[in-house]
Amino acid sequence: MKLIGVLFGEEQTFPPALVEHINVCGGGEMRAESVQVGAVKMAEWSRYDVILDRISHDVPFFRSVLQNAMLSGTRVVNNPFSTIDDDKFFSYALAGRMAIPVPRTVVFPTKTHPPGTSSASMRNLVYPIDWRDAFDYVGFPAYLKPNVGMGGKHVHRIEDEREFFEIYEQTGSMAMLLQEAIEFSEYYRCYVIGQRYVRIMPYEPRNPHERRYEVEYAPSPKVGERLNSYCLAIVNSLGYECNSVEFAVREGVPYAIDYLNGAPDAELASVRAGNFRWFIEHMATYLMELAMLGRAVSSENRWARFMTGDIDQPAATNKIRARMNSPILHV
Repeated sequence: MKLIGVLFGEEQTFPPALVEHINVCGGGEMRAESVQVGAVKMAEWSRYDVILDRISHDVPFFRSVLQNAMLSGTRVVNNPFSTIDDDKFFSYALAGRMAIPVPRTVVFPTKTHPPGTSSASMRNLVYPIDWRDAFDYVGFPAYLKPNVGMGGKHVHRIEDEREFFEIYEQTGSMAMLLQEAIEFSEYYRCYVIGQRYVRIMPYEPRNPHERRYEVEYAPSPKVGERLNSYCLAIVNSLGYECNSVEFAVREGVPYAIDYLNGAPDAELASVRAGNFRWFIEHMATYLMELAMLGRAVSSENRWARFMTGDIDQPAATNKIRARMNSPILHV
């Protein structure tokens, strides 16, 4: 029997509903449960064929456990080795290269030195920063937000330069983005599961949290087609199997605003019954599809090649040693 685990934190409604749905639909071939884990021995065999991860972004211990489980061939959604996806600046640049509209964005150095560094660590940093060039490029109003982080924390709407510097002074060792504010007429939040299932949800981020899905408009066929296409392009390029993607629509053009959310809100009280049911049904379907494929160490991870014998480690080592013995390198 295939075993699917759900790893989660403070959520109350989604995890148990997902477990129940899989157990009802599993037909005796699948079983789901909340992941149970304590002290884990290195390279210890994982009981789970598939794990849905909803919490490791907040609990580093769980990320280590999930990475260890992947040595057993456990499929983890999302891949815990895909840490590059935490970098918002890279993700905006990537979308821009794919011709997906994104707001103009600049990344700034941290206001204070990161822990364990000093002024000597910053000797490659241009000083003073050309603030005027950045402000002219982005314009005001704008949003100041952390380059790494989720949940809308430390996000500020900035109206002018004076307000920018007031808030930037308080950002400490967080690298910050200044991003063009898209004054939108419509806003959409999209669930994307398995790089193929898309749910487009009208959304109003300016409403209180419990009322953000109380929206009357819906996308036109043209906008809806673009939202679906952009969602699939983004998750495929970043490697997400579970994600939410947000778009602000200005003059009929959807701008990708936020799309690094591998554990999107799925609680019944906030997303409402229709979206809640869709997320459960499609997530359960995808997890069961993965379980049926069987265990396999993903070739996407370079270390997997050592397990399958695809990398000739001694040959690579000998080549490095030969270079180090070259007369050119002798001092």
